[in-house]
Amino acid sequence: MDHLRYSGLSFEKQRTAFLDIVAADPLLAETLARVRALALPDWLVVSGALYNSVWNHLTGKPSGYGIRDVDLFYFDDSDLSYEAEDAVIQRAARHFEGLPLPVEVRNQARVHLWYPQKFGQPCPRYTSASQSVSYFASKTHAVGVRYDADGQLDLVAPFGLDDLFSFRITPSRLMDNRKTHEEKGARARAYWPEITVVPW
Repeated sequence: MDHLRYSGLSFEKQRTAFLDIVAADPLLAETLARVRALALPDWLVVSGALYNSVWNHLTGKPSGYGIRDVDLFYFDDSDLSYEAEDAVIQRAARHFEGLPLPVEVRNQARVHLWYPQKFGQPCPRYTSASQSVSYFASKTHAVGVRYDADGQLDLVAPFGLDDLFSFRITPSRLMDNRKTHEEKGARARAYWPEITVVPW
């Protein structure tokens, strides 16, 4: 049960452990350094690459195991056109060449424009990159990191970290994301059988 050694600790202790694991992961360390150099407005690396890396660390898996890509959010509401976002995506693709994992870049100021067509339901108009993290299908996945002005890693975790450190995927019912919660839960269990998926 050593993989649960941070389960139930205070948020401050979990935050320190989380950021230490992220900073020490070679894949994430290089990715975050590159993201910082790209200097997008209100940027945030979120979700899978982070919590999967924590689970890898705690279960003795290699860096990068089970991770498909790195999700990079930014927020820029000065131009909501597809073309403006696509220009950033193209620039980022060149910037991240050579990294072992693809980096998926999305402007969170635009999500409400395409979300209804893709998912069949409305989505709030977000006001920041970190706000959108609160609307993920599972509370466990709602984590993001960025460098602050002093070069320290800053954590966004609206629901805390106990689910993550308890290997428990817990639904967030702010939106009707049951299908996403169940699919991501099943995929995670295939890689980390220690995980419990809380039913929707």
